[in-house]
Amino acid sequence: MSTIRQIQVTFDCAEPERVARFWSEVMGYVVRRPTEPSGAWAVCEDPSGAGPRMYFQRVPEGKVAKNRVHLDVRAGTGLVGAERLAVLEAECARLVALGAVHLYTQFADEENESCITMQDVEGNEFCLD
Repeated sequence: MSTIRQIQVTFDCAEPERVARFWSEVMGYVVRRPTEPSGAWAVCEDPSGAGPRMYFQRVPEGKVAKNRVHLDVRAGTGLVGAERLAVLEAECARLVALGAVHLYTQFADEENESCITMQDVEGNEFCLD
């Protein structure tokens, strides 16, 4: 058996191009527009080819519950304390300007560093950590 080394992250959404544009800004990805005019799907990809491809497909039903899986956007990797929190808060402000919603900040304690829980432009939860 071969070992799979790549994944694609797929989002069900109402407005694929809008959500793809948001995530391309978050991740520094490039949006690849669909060739068919219906707007039923959109893709954004890491221009370096290192990160996973993100696929956005239109579905008729809306989001009704908390995500069972979410993305962690690693904005503060390797940082601790006040320096980490400052980087996370700056990234949070940038993403809010793009249409994200800041839900809450989990401040550092004895076991964990700070992280920020947010929602994208269609209400999908993700974390800045």
